[in-house]
Amino acid sequence: MTVSPDAADLLSLLDWRRRIADLYARVRSDPDHQGAWRAWRSVRDELFAQHLQSPLDPARRAGFSGLAYFDYDPSARVLASVELSEPVVVDIPLSQDAAYRFTRFGRAAFELQGQPCSLGVHWLEGYGGGLFVSFTDETSGDATYGAGRYLLDTVKGADLGREGDGLVLDFNFAYHPSCAYDPRWACPLAPAENRLTLAIRAGERLAAVRQ
Repeated sequence: MTVSPDAADLLSLLDWRRRIADLYARVRSDPDHQGAWRAWRSVRDELFAQHLQSPLDPARRAGFSGLAYFDYDPSARVLASVELSEPVVVDIPLSQDAAYRFTRFGRAAFELQGQPCSLGVHWLEGYGGGLFVSFTDETSGDATYGAGRYLLDTVKGADLGREGDGLVLDFNFAYHPSCAYDPRWACPLAPAENRLTLAIRAGERLAAVRQ
């Protein structure tokens, strides 16, 4: 049986999503948050280096030696209170000339670096949906990707879970979208409302591909 390239691509995408979902399941179940973070980094490096769905094109995979991160910061893990609001349909721009439709249904409120903060929480419209939380901060465009980083993207399996009534937001697990590595990827950008006026030196940083 011959599998067409498009069909093979879909099967590899399925495998990528399964492995990401399995990875985050391990993160959620591990009480050693820093150990889970190290394992998360290791698996991401493996996927970027070897998987067909890697954001890196094959030429860049050959010289890939790992993604770059800020040092682990235990204070960058917070539990957010989700303050629900009337759902509003919004179009979040993509890195390419288009937009994805989301529903904003509340804000995740938390304290970080001694400051009160909040991020809009969005639900991806379309079959299956998924929670999406992205942000920019004072490192964006300097130490981190200018269009923002992702905390949660549950349609892709990136889900840090809940503890009690709190939504886990661990900025050590903040990561760059695929378009940060190659413009052929179309990624939702962080909406303007999710700009944090502090520098979050946790999670993935620029110079993310060291060769």
